[in-house]
Amino acid sequence: MPGHHPARSRRTTERKGDVRERAILDTCETLLAQKGYDAMTVGDIAEGAGITRGALYFYFGSKQEVVTALVARTVEHLWERSRVTAQADDPRQAVAAAMRRTVELWNEHGLVMRTAIDLSLTVPEIGALWSRTADLFSSAITAVLERAGIPAGPGPDQAPAMARALCWMIERTFYHASQESRANLRQASATCEHIWLTTAGLTA
Repeated sequence: MPGHHPARSRRTTERKGDVRERAILDTCETLLAQKGYDAMTVGDIAEGAGITRGALYFYFGSKQEVVTALVARTVEHLWERSRVTAQADDPRQAVAAAMRRTVELWNEHGLVMRTAIDLSLTVPEIGALWSRTADLFSSAITAVLERAGIPAGPGPDQAPAMARALCWMIERTFYHASQESRANLRQASATCEHIWLTTAGLTA
């Protein structure tokens, strides 16, 4: 039929289930800020999403499953950002760009990221997501260190091991700073950037 494009309509029309699932995850993120993980309930999430508890259980089996899905959505965004992290040819520029993006990520998603860190030891699915995230960022840091002249290899003074230590240092520093203020995040970023540059021998 002229003017009728059913295939395009199917692609551009969001499914009702997708809208509801997004509403559940958005509500969960809001409740994390308002009540925290321990205090919020499945009933709170359902009410905030405008659905019944029974309808919520069609999508998720528990509060933990909702939070795990929220963490998965967040780390997918982090993974996308990690692909462009620290890609500048000049190592100093790469470090500066990486730290700017890190501040942006913690400003945007700090609450969910802290929740992921808190639950990573007790919820295996979240632990696996967070470990993979750390691996991706460690790889990006490794690449910068190698461009700065730090040798590749398995030793404690070589790029992969140093990158992993830097990655976890940055995580813990930002974890604490993000609970305080955006100004503290910027200060944490400056400190971590200085340590990274010093590690890479780029402060001279």
